[in-house]
Amino acid sequence: MSLVLFAHSIFALPFAIIGFFLALTITDYHFEWKLFLLMLVCMVTARNAAMAFNRYLDRDIDALNPRTAVRDIPAGKISPRQALIFTIINCFVFVVATYFINPMCLILSPVALFVVLFYSYMKRISPLCHLVLGLGLGLAPVGAYLAVTGTFSIVSVFYGLAVLTWVAGFDIIYALQDEEFDRANGLNSIPANLGGAKALIISTVLHVMSFVFVLLPVFYMNAGLFYYIGVLIYGGLLIYQHRIVSPTDLSKVDRAFMTTNGIASVIFACFYLLDVLFLIKL
Repeated sequence: MSLVLFAHSIFALPFAIIGFFLALTITDYHFEWKLFLLMLVCMVTARNAAMAFNRYLDRDIDALNPRTAVRDIPAGKISPRQALIFTIINCFVFVVATYFINPMCLILSPVALFVVLFYSYMKRISPLCHLVLGLGLGLAPVGAYLAVTGTFSIVSVFYGLAVLTWVAGFDIIYALQDEEFDRANGLNSIPANLGGAKALIISTVLHVMSFVFVLLPVFYMNAGLFYYIGVLIYGGLLIYQHRIVSPTDLSKVDRAFMTTNGIASVIFACFYLLDVLFLIKL
C-alpha cells in the first residue's frame, strides 16, 4: 500500500466513475455490478502497476534524493525484485479483467499499459513527462465509458482531457520541490528546464484548460444546477492551489498536491452524480 501510495488513487478514480455513469445516462445501457467492479479492478491494477514500476525504475534516483530516500525500495522495505513481480502481476490481472469486459477493452489493454508504464521513462527523455502522466490518468474516464459501451464518446474525451491537463498542471507544482535535484542529475521536468516561475505559468494555463474541459460537456449532455456547482467548486480549488504555492514558498506544496486535488476530484464527481440522480428523478 505504501509502495504504490494507494491513497493517490483518489485523483483519477472519481473521473472513472464519472465516465462509467456518463455512459449509463447518455446511452441505453443499464448498470451492472459485475461491470462496475471489473472497471474498478482495471483502475486499481493499472495504477498499481504504473506506480510500482515507477518506484522500481527510479530506485537509484530516489536513493540520491533526500526527499525520496525514505521510499520503500531505497529504504529497504521492499526489494526491487518484489516491486517488479508486483508490477507484472497487476498488469496480468488488468488484461484478464479487460477480457471479461468487452473485446475493445481487451484489444486496447496493451495500449493503456504502455502509456501508464512509459511515463516512468519520460523524465529521462523530455520535460513533457508531466503531460504523459496526465495522459495516463486521463485514460480513466475514457476507459470507463469504453467499458460500458465498447465505443468512444466526445464527452468522455473531454473529461479525459480535463484530467490530462489537471494532472499535468499539479504534477508541475509537485516537481517544484525537486527543481535543483533534477537539474543537477540531468532529469527533465518543466521546473528544471524553465525555472519555477515559468513552470507555474504553464501549470496555470493547463489548469485553465482543465476548467474549460469540464465545462464543455454541458453543450453535449443535459446538465443541471448541481453540475454547475461542481464545476465552480472544481475551478475554485484549482485557483486556491495556485494561491498557496509560489517559486519562493514551497511549504504548502503537499497541501496543494494531495489535499486540494483530492478534494477537487471527489467533490466534482459527487456533484456530477447528484446531478445525474436529480435529472433522472425529473
